[in-house]
Amino acid sequence: MNPNISPNTVSRRHFLRDCGIGLGKIAAAGLLTDSLAGSAARAAAAHAMPRSHFPGRAKAVIHLFMAGAPSQLELFDPKPMLTKLEGKPLPKSVIGDQRYAFIQPDAAVMGPRFSFQRHGQSGAVLGSPLQHLGKVADEICLIRSVNTSQFNHAPAQIFFNTGFSQPGRPSMGSWVLYGLGSETRDLPAFVVMSTGSGLSGGAALWSSGFLPTTYTGVRFRNGRDPILNVSTPAGISDAIQTDSYQLINALNRERLGAVADPEISTRIASFEMASRLQTSAPELMDLSREPKETLELYGCDPEKPSFARACLLARRMVERGVRFINIYHEGWDAHSDVKGNVESNCRATDQASAALVADLRRTGLLDETLVIWGGEFGRTPMVETNPALGRSQGRDHHPQAFTMWMAGGGIRPGVTIGATDDFGFHIAESPIHVHDIQATIMHTLGFDHERLTYFHAGRDYRLTDVHGNVMHQLLS
Repeated sequence: MNPNISPNTVSRRHFLRDCGIGLGKIAAAGLLTDSLAGSAARAAAAHAMPRSHFPGRAKAVIHLFMAGAPSQLELFDPKPMLTKLEGKPLPKSVIGDQRYAFIQPDAAVMGPRFSFQRHGQSGAVLGSPLQHLGKVADEICLIRSVNTSQFNHAPAQIFFNTGFSQPGRPSMGSWVLYGLGSETRDLPAFVVMSTGSGLSGGAALWSSGFLPTTYTGVRFRNGRDPILNVSTPAGISDAIQTDSYQLINALNRERLGAVADPEISTRIASFEMASRLQTSAPELMDLSREPKETLELYGCDPEKPSFARACLLARRMVERGVRFINIYHEGWDAHSDVKGNVESNCRATDQASAALVADLRRTGLLDETLVIWGGEFGRTPMVETNPALGRSQGRDHHPQAFTMWMAGGGIRPGVTIGATDDFGFHIAESPIHVHDIQATIMHTLGFDHERLTYFHAGRDYRLTDVHGNVMHQLLS
């Protein structure tokens, strides 16, 4: 039997044909054509057909993922008690049997490094490094009681983005695309950008896992040439390129007819998308027609890669029908000098994050675009100081409690949800697990997270695994 044929696609027609039985080959020749044409049509219809369970408020998602984990104690969750206890250990009754990677349980407390102020009619309390977010305080829902099951970067990042701590599961963007389909032919429906030094979770954060690879996120580089190998090489004429596409398409379709492998359909779609991107990608990335006041709102130099440029591009992508956009900003892992780390990262991200919310509101897109901001976990109330590693005045990983915010897409604006104890150590009010966040995101898009499933390896899988509850207190 042909080793390239998947056992999942073996049929009686394949058996008769590959065994060389003449009658079978004659019969299969006609039947197979109809079967494959029908399969291709059904697959195309399935990819385009929304699987939503009820009308969703959100039609698109922009996920601003702050990789490395921002310190909630410097930005969102003021704790005067930590200032009073600075230099002393936390009470043992608070720490319990908790252990950390880089600090001892009896490590000294470190108070917040910044002051806090109230903003907007909502009175949202924000740290002083967030000089711009306060301008849209009445648009955001601040969630102070998020917790996760993971305490190291790679598994925690993968967990937030896929619902599981190990690579191999579909990412949130892949689930959304699988559920809602695409609204654009000229751009990928799931786009990924990054603006930092590297991601612990790697490509697993936007992988389609066991879903068909057509649902995988497409990585855009944050520069003038956003997609590798899309620009036509020097010396290749339009005629040569067209002939090449036609030949490759014919070979791929011949192979699809031979083995009926759905991944070949993905390959065909990728080549077709690459052809369209030669026109659509340069138009998308050309910011020369953006008004000066818009560029200034984001703090964006259109010629320089930056988080601000990525945020402005995200708004342009939503306008063009892109369904899910991940922007990863790495560098928040403040094991040393948490004050300097927060200042630096806020200079890079705060203005553009706030501008994105304001700009979506100005263009009428915020009500149907869900914006998410946050990292994979929080930071400890205790200080991390390690002369051997050259670390001082930092904070270790803290999965028990951290803060994130959301805006638009059916989320309640101008509210603060949840609270931690006086030490910022444990959640004291409205605990919200990462699986609950995922379930709520899917709800805003029109999905019952328990019913959006994909059959794989003998059972149905879903983004939230066997967990998660919709947090209705977050919804408007």
